[in-house]
Amino acid sequence: MEIINWSSILESLLFTAGDEGLSLKQMADVIEVEVHFVKEMIEKLQQEYDQDPNRGVTIVQLAGTYQLVTKKENAVYLKRLVDSPNTATLSQAALETLAIIAYKQPITRAEIEEIRGVKTERPLQTLTAKALIKEVGRAEGTGRAYLYGTTKEFLDYFGLRNIEELPPLPEKVNEEFVQAEADLFFERFQETIDSEV
Repeated sequence: MEIINWSSILESLLFTAGDEGLSLKQMADVIEVEVHFVKEMIEKLQQEYDQDPNRGVTIVQLAGTYQLVTKKENAVYLKRLVDSPNTATLSQAALETLAIIAYKQPITRAEIEEIRGVKTERPLQTLTAKALIKEVGRAEGTGRAYLYGTTKEFLDYFGLRNIEELPPLPEKVNEEFVQAEADLFFERFQETIDSEV
């Protein structure tokens, strides 16, 4: 009979969920067990993280969800990483997300994810941390989702005087073409940035 490593499974689920976290019920539904069992396993896992000084992560509960987070005592090093010139480059996911925001702003996270076809939480966090994008308001309707737009730092980063200097796109265009054009544009600027670092 196969032994199931519940701690490993829960750790993977929390890692994948990222900052959105997961409720006990969500985890219980996914692994098809009772909620009380998940609660016990999460508490056990959290205790293991907290008691082991060699682990850099732990589990916190925020607003009814559980999240895998870095330990507070390592914050100074994480800040150095974010502020380091070596991390000035942007990942492909961040560049794609930034391109969509630049061309379609103001835009909600759900709209960005619809265009990209994947979750964009981490790229949005990266871009916000680098001050390339910011929340510029709230969408109308249910939920009043945040709207994202580019910043002055975005213009500085890519050597633009204003947003109108982005390469123009044809009037009638599908999303794939927008993405391809935006990728080419940001790839060119990324090469410039990389050569300066």
